[in-house]
Amino acid sequence: MSGENDLIKLYSGRILALAAEIPHLGRLDAPHATSKRRSPVCGSQVTADVRLEDGRVSEFAQDVKACALGQAAAAVTGEAVLGRTPEELAAARDALRAMLKENGPVPDAPFDGYEVLVPARDFKNRHASIMLSIEAAAEAAEHARRAACA
Repeated sequence: MSGENDLIKLYSGRILALAAEIPHLGRLDAPHATSKRRSPVCGSQVTADVRLEDGRVSEFAQDVKACALGQAAAAVTGEAVLGRTPEELAAARDALRAMLKENGPVPDAPFDGYEVLVPARDFKNRHASIMLSIEAAAEAAEHARRAACA
């Protein structure tokens, strides 16, 4: 019963509220790059579209088909992604992974909203879904940066 209570606590009101209000849902008409990430564990998936201007994300959209934890993570990503460089997105991705897998600190602002997902550390089968949005955003931004330099 303890495990069930822990899982109920994991799906806090804050997580459910974030999951209900994901910024930048949808797709861009003419993205500079797109990345699709899928969790083989649960089937959750996120497709991220980006446009860069002066090396920073100027437009972003994401199609999110994930559990409440993946949706909450996508909401945090969506809140913070505009104006970020591909390097900043990669750093946020790496910090979120370390927070979940290595008990690392919460990522720095503007990605500190991932703090709501600290209780998910103990639920390793949920980590892949939580990572999808930031992985897709970072990968798409890097592809757009490379295309601009080509």
